[in-house]
Amino acid sequence: MEGGGFVAASKVNIYEGRVTAFVICTCLIAASGGLLFGYDLGISGGVTSMEPFLKKFFPSVLEQQSKASQTRNQYCKFDSQLLTLFTSSLYLAALVASFFASIVTRIFGRKISMLAGAVAFLIGSILNGVAMNMGVLIFGRLLLGVGVGFANQSVPLYLSEMAPASIRGALNIGFQMAVTIGILAAGLINYGTAKIEGGWGWRLSLVLAAVPAVVMTAGSYLLPDTPNSILERGQPEKARQMLQKVRGTQHVDAEFQDLLDATEAAKKVDQPWTNILQPRYRPQLVLCILIPFFQQLTGINVVMFYAPVLFKTLGFGDDASLMSAVISGIVNVLATMVSIYSVDKFGRRMLFLEGGAQMFIFQIAIGTMIAVRFGVNGDGDLSRWDANILLLFICAYVAAFAWSWGPLGWLVPSEICPLEIRSAGQGINVAVNMIFTFIIGQVFLSMLCHMKFGLFFFFAGFVVIMTVFVYY
Repeated sequence: MEGGGFVAASKVNIYEGRVTAFVICTCLIAASGGLLFGYDLGISGGVTSMEPFLKKFFPSVLEQQSKASQTRNQYCKFDSQLLTLFTSSLYLAALVASFFASIVTRIFGRKISMLAGAVAFLIGSILNGVAMNMGVLIFGRLLLGVGVGFANQSVPLYLSEMAPASIRGALNIGFQMAVTIGILAAGLINYGTAKIEGGWGWRLSLVLAAVPAVVMTAGSYLLPDTPNSILERGQPEKARQMLQKVRGTQHVDAEFQDLLDATEAAKKVDQPWTNILQPRYRPQLVLCILIPFFQQLTGINVVMFYAPVLFKTLGFGDDASLMSAVISGIVNVLATMVSIYSVDKFGRRMLFLEGGAQMFIFQIAIGTMIAVRFGVNGDGDLSRWDANILLLFICAYVAAFAWSWGPLGWLVPSEICPLEIRSAGQGINVAVNMIFTFIIGQVFLSMLCHMKFGLFFFFAGFVVIMTVFVYY
């Protein structure tokens, strides 16, 4: 909250105040915005593995599955660009929305931006649940993308600005914690709705996305705006009062003066998008681009988007594939708790390095096991013992991501930018994240079909590059 430049500075200013119940409650409510992103990440893969959904919107995929089962090629069961467009169109919309969200966040405040995202997500979830044709289904997905773009732009900023420096990392990771809870909830719901007779369970899965949207809509309406945001809109006395409430003390002169100085500097910047290109902001710009780029090229969305599809492709049965996604979701939540405990104690760099090493080891193990069992032709199957071992490897990989690149991919870009380029920096972070989420989502099933087990070695190679980048 010290004007945004605390990571780039040589030290963090220590201000008077305490960790108040007020700031913890507001940060927990704001972090619920992660539920939107997480629920969609978890729900789409399960829905696209349900036969009634495929029969309604993607009958060609069912036909392809049938042909794949006859040829025993386990790699190409779901290779459909139209099917992946359903999933990845959300992230393309989020990419476009993130640029508008940056402007809204800067001019009208973090609170308004969160509220706009929540309302868009709510409308999109309802449209998806009642969709009778492809047009309504895709339009609903695009509205969900607008919601994700606004939430991912504003929530990490809100958390970074409200949290005291001593626990900023832990509170900011509350966003990632909400993402993992959303993924887990989606996995459990998919497991239940897949058993509903009559073939309408997928509708319930999609429309229940309205629940986290309602939570965030209500929370955004009730939340106060951050002192930084209030100052940006020219209300210094109101900002001081909010800072006193957040810190639980009347003695906030030093911190308030730093915020005031940062705000005055920010007001001199007419074009933050141009300003961030200046040489003095080069380190922040590089990190705001490369961290989300590397985060997506860990290969995590191979597991998170398409967990049920992936497990089903690798020979798990229908129920087993959905349950395996739930198990990996539980590991995701528990490992994120580890990050909340350790991020401020051990630091960002240590978690990046350990997580990278662990992800590399288990991606190689996953790729090797698939190569041994299915070979190049995809002709093979998994015994119960093999399936359990493969699931264990995947869970170890998910755990490593969940306490390193998962939360830190959102935390670090949101906290390194000074106030005058903060909204632009976060906009770049979200945009890069969404464009590579879109690309991976769109091409993954085709890559699995053509690269086969080599896909996991491909992502392992990027994990090596990004870990070396962090080290140096």
